[in-house]
Amino acid sequence: MNFFFARRIRPAGLGLCVLLVVASMIGVGPPRASAYQIFSFTLALILIAVPLAFLRKASGLKAQRLLPRYATVGEEVRCTLHVTNHGPRTIHSAWLSETPPDPRPPLELFLNSREPDEEKRNAYDRYFAFYRWRWLLERRRLYEGGKADRPIRLKPGESTETSIRLLPNRRGVVCLNDLRVLLPDPFGLFQRCAAVEAPPATLTVLPARYRVPRVELPGNARFQIGGESSSNVIGASGEFVGLRDYRPGDPLRQIHWKSWARTGRPIVKELENTFFPRYGLVLDTFPDEGQELHFEAAVSIAASFAATIDTRESLLDLMFIKDQAHTVTAGRGIARAEILLEVLASVEPETLAGFDTLSRLVLRHREELTSCLIVLCGWSDERAEFVRSLSGQGLSCSLLATGSGPAPEDFPGHWIDSAHLKRDLGGLPVRLKEVGR
Repeated sequence: MNFFFARRIRPAGLGLCVLLVVASMIGVGPPRASAYQIFSFTLALILIAVPLAFLRKASGLKAQRLLPRYATVGEEVRCTLHVTNHGPRTIHSAWLSETPPDPRPPLELFLNSREPDEEKRNAYDRYFAFYRWRWLLERRRLYEGGKADRPIRLKPGESTETSIRLLPNRRGVVCLNDLRVLLPDPFGLFQRCAAVEAPPATLTVLPARYRVPRVELPGNARFQIGGESSSNVIGASGEFVGLRDYRPGDPLRQIHWKSWARTGRPIVKELENTFFPRYGLVLDTFPDEGQELHFEAAVSIAASFAATIDTRESLLDLMFIKDQAHTVTAGRGIARAEILLEVLASVEPETLAGFDTLSRLVLRHREELTSCLIVLCGWSDERAEFVRSLSGQGLSCSLLATGSGPAPEDFPGHWIDSAHLKRDLGGLPVRLKEVGR
């Protein structure tokens, strides 16, 4: 109900309604001419403004959304609207507004969620859980803003372009499917809110990313099966060493056409073996209860490194568990780094599997990996055992973990405070620690 009235009563109208109530309360008791005058004036304005707003029409208004490919959490994005008036009357002083989905949580989520530090609140607040409700509303609100920069005026058959500004609050895929036109009354007190016919569109919101140094990960480059076709001449690949007869399976791009023409049989160029680094980016998707904020921080850390590691000179494997084992590879000749950010935009916590599943996934690629960068949600005995199992198999690992406050005493890697991601990530050394060294 509050959501319904908020879109139809403007701030001035809300103030007028409050003034009407106050004037009616003052008017009870001894006669006061001033109170009667205020009450009569405010009531008259309301009785005139509401029908005028209700009578405004915007039938036949159609729009097309033109969205950017990506947006980023916490960074304002501008979306263009191409609007056409197919109706019989002129539309003036109309504002377009993109309405976000209702952020109210379902009952099950409300009952099973806990606000951070909720146990520190008094018994009254814990019982009625108002602050938990408000916290969930803020977390579930996909974006702020959504109102057009300027009003539109369209005669029948005319078209125009306007833009709206959105400030994404959460990563993921945002579906925009509730475009409204706001038609205020002449006094600016109330407004009619009508739906606009527009095809739905989606906007991919990438995780928040922070500047990190050009870090050097431990480990040595390894031979990658597939040679030049996989590496696209990275590092020492592509060096010509001689000619030989064609063998089934050789790529056509390596045929030496002049030698074939001279000898009458297919001849191919023999190239030097390819050596280049291949890194693993391992994300902990098993946050403990109440660590949702740490999980979001871990996703932002992984996204920051995925955007920083130069995939033109290496391969990068993003590994995580969600329902099943997932490995997404980016690198020159395979895929751009943006594919990793798209995956991280939609990753969610895993509740069924455990670290043994993630350990098996990483060890399955052990022979191919130069080293691993592990991003954890906090630190625990289970996570310590997971890191030991990887380093014990001879895999070079660098460790980052996010949490609150200072690092635990036995933590062997780099600790990132969730409340100070920008500060701690910017202060990382150029060469990260190797676990066990």
